Amino acid sequence: MDWQELTDLTHGRPFVVERVRLADSGVAIEGQFEPPQLAQLGIEDQVFVAAFVRSHGSIKEMERVFGVSYPTVKARLKRIAVQLDFVDIEPAAPGADVVDRLRRGEISAQEALAELENSR
Repeated sequence: MDWQELTDLTHGRPFVVERVRLADSGVAIEGQFEPPQLAQLGIEDQVFVAAFVRSHGSIKEMERVFGVSYPTVKARLKRIAVQLDFVDIEPAAPGADVVDRLRRGEISAQEALAELENSR
């Protein structure tokens, strides 16, 4: 079964994958796994995202392929974007990991100061 069939069966309702089999080794892993965010989109939105990536993010190309206007493409992208959690691409402040470890009690204040001084 492919993702499209699974998406059709679930009618966009949330689902959990409970078993994963590694194709090359036959090893199976059981548990509760949330499917990737893109797989949780409806099939039409999956096709739209795939087309957007294939067009290298060209809205003009999306207008041509789907026969819709620029505002329609932008509105659909915004609607899809709301459904996706984005990875924070802001770099962490220097020493943020040291401060986090200090807060969790994993290192002492002395060790934190030493690490911060050594990272300069």
